[in-house]
Amino acid sequence: NGLRVVAVHNPLTGLADDVDAVTRALNHQSHPVVLVGHDYGGTVITQAGQHQKVAALVYIAACAPDIGESTADVQNDHASPAVISRFTVDAGGFLSLQPDAVLEFLAHDLPATEGAVLAAAQQPIRASALLDRVTEAAWHTRSSWCGVADEDRIFAPALQREIARRINASVVTLRAGHLPFLSRPKETAALILAAVDDIRG
Repeated sequence: NGLRVVAVHNPLTGLADDVDAVTRALNHQSHPVVLVGHDYGGTVITQAGQHQKVAALVYIAACAPDIGESTADVQNDHASPAVISRFTVDAGGFLSLQPDAVLEFLAHDLPATEGAVLAAAQQPIRASALLDRVTEAAWHTRSSWCGVADEDRIFAPALQREIARRINASVVTLRAGHLPFLSRPKETAALILAAVDDIRG
């Protein structure tokens, strides 16, 4: 019935910039949209999801802050993951993972060659973006789904489940690390399509 799933490449420079990128894409849609966010991208869709074109939200190993919270705030009450010490910060304040840490934490369930490509091509994120607080939380008014990556070494599966409960999301467990759309693409696509089918009724 014309429902759309929209993918947007965010600049990862700050929440306002990333929300603007999503909003520009949404403004060009003529049908309802299911927004999908991964990791910090969950914070982005939480804010951008209040757009009138958005029908549902899908969080995949993702943060879902409440109003006044940042990505970092969501994890404040939990132990810091071991991967934290493996990030480097450049002169511009952008975070990236050391290549060996990509293989150990991010791509441990992917072929080594694919992990090496990810290490070389990773897009850094400005550290301050993780401190930007949302002023709207679309999961209060939109149907939500969460894909919990239960082998995730970056974003604790227990925290993912806690977030899913808090936002009253429909939950699908994915036997995957932090990048289930690469290691379990069929299962991840099925989750997104389930959200689409539910909205279609």
